[in-house]
Amino acid sequence: MKQKILTVLCVLLGLLLLNGGLNKFFNYMPVPENLPAELVKDTTALMEISWLMPLIGAAEILGGILIMFPRTRALGALVIFPVMVGVLLTHVLVEPGGLPIALVIWAILLWIIFENRRKYLPLIG
Repeated sequence: MKQKILTVLCVLLGLLLLNGGLNKFFNYMPVPENLPAELVKDTTALMEISWLMPLIGAAEILGGILIMFPRTRALGALVIFPVMVGVLLTHVLVEPGGLPIALVIWAILLWIIFENRRKYLPLIG
């Protein structure tokens, strides 16, 4: 039962990441009008580096696809980890309104990492 719950959560997380990554290329989701000025300033600064948003989007797409499949889930967690650090820091330091959702996503990511901990041992040993 635990594995089925994890699989469902991973598919949902993967779709969320895939959607976020594709939006960085195609800009199909409207930007909310009531964003805090500091968040707009930070996002504008990120977009000034022409290659950074496409790189983040590609990592989200790749990580999202990899997380959806049990065989590649451990690699997907590694791919998406740095992006999720940025998401968490943004919600802790700049826009705390999205922090509950970010924490749920982090809980899923940490569960994936914990379930695949044996696969990571060769990386640190």
